[in-house]
Amino acid sequence: MTMDERKRRVLQAIVALYALDGEPVGSGLLSSYLDLSVSSATLRNEMAALTKLGLLEQPHTSAGRVPSEKGYRYYLDNLLCADGQLPEEERRTIDAIFDGLDHEPEHLAQGAARALARHTGLAAAVTTPRADDLCIAHFEVVQVGRYSAAVLGVTSAGGVCTRMARVERGLSRQQAAQVAAVLNQNLTFVSPADLSHRLMTAMGAALGADGIALSPVLLAAAALLQEAVLPKAYLEGQQALLKWPELAPSVSSLLQTFDDGEAARRLLSPAGKRTAVKLGGDLEDPMPGIYIMSSRYLAGGGLTGNLAIIGTNRMPFEALLPRLEYFARRLGQCMTGRTQEDYA
Repeated sequence: MTMDERKRRVLQAIVALYALDGEPVGSGLLSSYLDLSVSSATLRNEMAALTKLGLLEQPHTSAGRVPSEKGYRYYLDNLLCADGQLPEEERRTIDAIFDGLDHEPEHLAQGAARALARHTGLAAAVTTPRADDLCIAHFEVVQVGRYSAAVLGVTSAGGVCTRMARVERGLSRQQAAQVAAVLNQNLTFVSPADLSHRLMTAMGAALGADGIALSPVLLAAAALLQEAVLPKAYLEGQQALLKWPELAPSVSSLLQTFDDGEAARRLLSPAGKRTAVKLGGDLEDPMPGIYIMSSRYLAGGGLTGNLAIIGTNRMPFEALLPRLEYFARRLGQCMTGRTQEDYA
C-alpha cells in the first residue's frame, strides 16, 4: 500500500486536528475540516488504511484515530511545509525584540531563546556559536582587589569569558599589563590541544622573577582557553514543559542534558538540515514524548549555533516553523552585525 495524495492530506489534517485538543479525530470532524468532496465512509477507509500502514493509531474500538510516532515522523519529513511566511506585522515585532537585546554573543543567544519562549508560549533553547577552530583572540588581566585578578578572554566569535585568579602577594597594574602581554603573545589563536607543560613553563619564564607568583593567572588563562571553545547552552521557558503531563518522565533527562553544553549542542543540532524535528523517543538516550524543532543559525566566520522550540506532538508545527526560522535568521544577522538589507 502506498501513500497517495488523499492519504497524505488525511494524515496532515489529523495531525492538525489532534493538536487542537488532544482528542482522537473521527471521520465526521475530518470531513468538516477537509474539502475533498468524499463521504465519511471513504474517509474511514482512508483512516483504516493509514492505521494499517502504522501511521495512525486507534486508542479504543469506538474512538477516532490519533497519529502514531511513525505517522509524526512521516508528516515531519514529508508533509511539513517550510514555505510559510510570517505576516509583516509579526516580523516587525520580532525585529523590535532583537533591537532591544544585548548584542554580546552569549547574552544575545540567551536573550533570543528567552524571547522565542515568550513569543510562542513554549520552551525554547539555544547553543552559542561553535566551530572547530574557535579560539581566544585577545586577553586582558584586570586587578580586582589587592589579591585577585580577573582574566578576560575575547573569543574569535566575539564572546567574552572571565575567570578569577588569586595572587597571594598581590597584583600591581604593571604586573597585570606584563602578564596580559605574555598571554597575548603565547595563547591567542591557540587550540586547547596545543596547551602543554612546556608552553606554560615558557610563559612563566617570560615573567622573570614574578613567574611563580603570577602562575595562578597563567593557569586561569589556560582554563579559560579550554572552557571558551566549548558551546554553551541555555534552556528558557521550562515552565511550559510542565503543562504536558506526558512529558513528566522526560523533563529531568532534558534538564540534565543542558548541564553539558556539548551534549545540548548534539541534542539541538538539526542533523544536516537547516531545520528539522527530532522525536525524543528516537534519541540515543530516549526522552519519550519530547519533540524538538531546531534550526541552525549562521554567526559568521564558519561559526554556527542552534535555536530550538521544545514541546510535544501537539505543537502547531506548521505555525511554529516560520517563526523559528525567522528568529534563527535574525539571531544570525545580529551575531554578524549584518542588516536585513544585507540579506536582500
